[in-house]
Amino acid sequence: MELIFLGTCSGTEPEPGRCHVAWVLQVDGALYWFDAGESCSRTAHLLGLDLLAVKAIFISHSHMDHVGGLANLLWNIRKLDGIKRRLQGAVIDVHVPNRQSWDGVMQVLGQSEGNFQTAFSLAVHDVQPGACFDDGRVRVDCVSNRHLADGRSFSYRIRSEGKTIVYSGDVKSISELDCWLQDGCDLLLMETGHHAVEAVCQYVRERPQIARLGFIHHGREILDHPAESRSKAFAILGERVFFTDDGENMTL
Repeated sequence: MELIFLGTCSGTEPEPGRCHVAWVLQVDGALYWFDAGESCSRTAHLLGLDLLAVKAIFISHSHMDHVGGLANLLWNIRKLDGIKRRLQGAVIDVHVPNRQSWDGVMQVLGQSEGNFQTAFSLAVHDVQPGACFDDGRVRVDCVSNRHLADGRSFSYRIRSEGKTIVYSGDVKSISELDCWLQDGCDLLLMETGHHAVEAVCQYVRERPQIARLGFIHHGREILDHPAESRSKAFAILGERVFFTDDGENMTL
C-alpha cells in the first residue's frame, strides 16, 4: 500500500510549498482519504491520482485546516465523473465528526452548478469510537481525543495488508493513543502543530513496538526551524523518523 501526502501543514497562515493537512492511502488502486485541508483534491489530481477511485473519506475534526478542501474534493469528484461517467450507482463513505459542519459543506455544494446532483451517492456516517469502516481491503477504527472540548475530535487506526497505521489527527496528548500504541504499529503519523518534536521522539524511543514515526500537520517549530527539528529527531530516533512534505509518497 502507498501513502500520498497532499498537505502537511497545521492551521497556520499560508506557507510556501505547504497546504493544510490531508493524506491518502492507496490500496489496489482504491483511495482512502484522511482529512481534507485546502487544495487537497487539486494536488491529488495533478499528482495523477484517480479521484474517481475514492472509496471513503475520514475527517478527524471540523477545524478549517482539516475540512477546508472537503467541499472542493466532492465537487471535483462530481466534475470528473461528469466527464468520464464511471460512478453511476457508486457509493462513497464519508465519516464526519460534526453534522453541523457537514451540513454547511452540503449547503455550499448545493449552490453550485447543477445543485450538486450526482450519479453517485454519499453515505454519511457520524464518527463514533470503535470500528467504523471495513470493506475487506481496509479496516478503520477510531478513538476520541481531547483536542476539542466537545469531544468531537478523533484519531484513526488503519489496518490493511497486514500493516497498521495510527493517525493522530490533532490530540491534546500523545498518551491518548496508548490504547493502540501499546500493541504496536508499523507507522505512527503524528501531528506536531501542538507538540514538541523532541518530546514526541522521546515517547517513541521508549516504545520499540512503534516501527516508524512520521511527522505531519507541522507547527511553528518545524516550519520555522526545519534543520534544527530534523537534527533533534534524527539524534533520538535515527532512521525510525521522517518528516512529511506536500506531494511526497511512501510505500508501507
